[in-house]
Amino acid sequence: MGESAGLNPTIRTLTFDCTGDPYDLGLFWSELLGRPLDDDDKPGDPEALLRDPSGGPTLLFVRVPEGKSAKNRIHFDLQPQGRTRAQEVARALSLGARQVADHTRPDGGGWITLTDPEGNEFCVERGELG
Repeated sequence: MGESAGLNPTIRTLTFDCTGDPYDLGLFWSELLGRPLDDDDKPGDPEALLRDPSGGPTLLFVRVPEGKSAKNRIHFDLQPQGRTRAQEVARALSLGARQVADHTRPDGGGWITLTDPEGNEFCVERGELG
């Protein structure tokens, strides 16, 4: 690491493009992750922001004219807290997610791939409760 270790950049924001209302997509992720939308964000705004109360990167949702055309090259792997994977997947589906694939292994490992309402993939892994 040496002397330059303190000079490396930090990840401040993860940005999601969307063709729909950024506020609506922000609400989905707000509910799923338990992060509040910024007080300034309103329906119809060109962007919406979720801050991490623990100081991690913010999530920014920005309206763009072009739709998603390919699989994400980066995505979230979520680990349930206080819920099983099946409970977390059911909760995500009730919020508007869609299930794409089930990669659960016979030993209980693996993951389930979902998409948010804009088609962005994310995975739900097994949590401490299963």
